[in-house]
Amino acid sequence: MADTPEFKPLALVGTISTSDTSELRFYVDEYRGYPYASIRTFVNRDNYSGPTKAGITMNPPVLERIIEILGKLPPEPQATEDTELARIPRKTGLELVVRITLYRDSTGIDLREWVDDGTYKGWSKRGARIPYGDIRKALEHLKEMLALLKEKTKSLKASSAEASQAPQARPRARKASGEAPSQTGG
Repeated sequence: MADTPEFKPLALVGTISTSDTSELRFYVDEYRGYPYASIRTFVNRDNYSGPTKAGITMNPPVLERIIEILGKLPPEPQATEDTELARIPRKTGLELVVRITLYRDSTGIDLREWVDDGTYKGWSKRGARIPYGDIRKALEHLKEMLALLKEKTKSLKASSAEASQAPQARPRARKASGEAPSQTGG
């Protein structure tokens, strides 16, 4: 991931521990000039330490919607079964589903992609589960990520505008073949 020249890490915003050997990392990166927010599971085990495939990336509009949804949740979980909160369209055949999930006697918020592309219909492996007790901390991280994304987007637009207003060097005029050079009298 970090090996490609198009990928540029920008800021680690925070972490939430999910077990003795894993944590969720909230960070902002840039890929091919586009900044995005990411939540990814990282592990620290004897045989491997680093990022896993479990994670989700979000652009500013998706991140704003997630902040809005999570901001409306009560401090304590009230669901007694899995409850879908929202579906956020990402592109044709792909939605980000936000839902309250109950798994192994713990309640969490699952942010997971739902695929319906004609060849497959169902959950993808892309997603993250935030423990419900850490929702407020996650919201703080998400808001900070959004602020960083907006700042980065603003600076990208400003530098793009400056580049478009910079004077362009004009190519020198060429003489047509066989044309005599101009002479100046004196």
